[in-house]
Amino acid sequence: MKRMVKVGVLSLVTALVLAGCFDGGNNHANHMGQPAGNTQSESNGEQSGNIQSQPAVTGNLPWIASKNTTRVNSSDPAQAAVLVSQMLWMATSDMNRPGGVILANAEDWQTVVVSANLIHHPNDGPILFVDKDGIPDVTRNELTRLRPKGVEMNDGIQVMLVGDLDQAVEEQAIEMGFKTDKITADNPAALAKEVDAYYSEVTGEISQSVIVGSMDSMEYTMPAINWVAHMPEPLLYVTENEIPQGTIDALNARGGNANIYLLGPEAVISAAVEEQLGEYGTVVRIAGDDPYKNAIAFSRYKDPATGFGWGITTPGHAFSFVSMDSPELALGAAPFSHLGKHTPLLWTDKDSMPDSVMDYVMSVQPKYEESPTEGPYNHSWLTGDANALTMAAQGEIDAMLEIVSASGEGHGGHGGDTSGNDSSSEGSQSNEDSEDSESGSNAGGHAGH
Repeated sequence: MKRMVKVGVLSLVTALVLAGCFDGGNNHANHMGQPAGNTQSESNGEQSGNIQSQPAVTGNLPWIASKNTTRVNSSDPAQAAVLVSQMLWMATSDMNRPGGVILANAEDWQTVVVSANLIHHPNDGPILFVDKDGIPDVTRNELTRLRPKGVEMNDGIQVMLVGDLDQAVEEQAIEMGFKTDKITADNPAALAKEVDAYYSEVTGEISQSVIVGSMDSMEYTMPAINWVAHMPEPLLYVTENEIPQGTIDALNARGGNANIYLLGPEAVISAAVEEQLGEYGTVVRIAGDDPYKNAIAFSRYKDPATGFGWGITTPGHAFSFVSMDSPELALGAAPFSHLGKHTPLLWTDKDSMPDSVMDYVMSVQPKYEESPTEGPYNHSWLTGDANALTMAAQGEIDAMLEIVSASGEGHGGHGGDTSGNDSSSEGSQSNEDSEDSESGSNAGGHAGH
């Protein structure tokens, strides 16, 4: 059986320091804060009249927060991954130390995306980045801080090395006192099969549900990383017109009964491949016409029969935002879907949200009847410094997540109207109406951690 699923104001951010200074190695203080509404005429250099004061932001701050957003303030993938790790695994006791840490090369995105399946329990640990031939200091220091406990179900393994890494990387991890294991293969599809088999062997279970994505299109496949970090369901690879042998082998392990969720439009993965995949189970295509809409479609989708999918069509959720200008930053941000608020990935642009993303976020904007203390509340993680995602963009996201009055009259005695301009309010209402027919997609259960 085959089914097709296609889915097609600014407030100034107050910067809060959530932890001590982090030496990111890059001081972006001069770039960290082009204020919303502060424009300059290219012809005469004069500023427009709507000028707002700009908060002082230091480029070395590890995190920058507003009331509804938290920014991981680095655009270096290795540093960003460490900051995410520090937020999620405080390592103050055995209760919040990871079991096993994944080491991979951020330049090899296909490897990192499939390795995210190991973030999940029982490993319960972050992906940290290494060079092909060694462990950089930023990662070495984080490994020392984390002191991974080792995974009892996996023979006490503390560090898993995934992908094409020189022997020197493992030797350095062993010298640090860690018990290691390696997962390697000749190509991305074969590696995806090996990661799937490794996780299944450790847990003693094999998931009947799998995501199939393009190993040639990072922007369409990347949203899968948050789900495979969130639930024990792997990512397997195809090309536009072919199913590699590694993927065939992994699907055959499901005995012809796989639930196959194909991520991406026919321009990325052909209808012929979709038809061929039907030989191994039930195929559902989740797709959008561009990478933004594709990520939104995945965030909205839920299969009520299997429980697969985020199914986010109502308020009270969190999102992980990454700019399409720096898509590699989504790799280190994947653990945001594993602990804490459990977030799907949404793409945005450096300076503002595209219309499709704006419409979706506003469709799940929280609304209260009597008082904003009613909740629920939305939140977002942003990954990247202001060179990747401007302060104006953070302010816009913050405003779109803010809880507003269902009547459209603002907070009344609790504060001013935060519902945005008239066009934003109308867009929110029209999108809510369009979501009524999809509310059933939120049904169904799914195994937790």
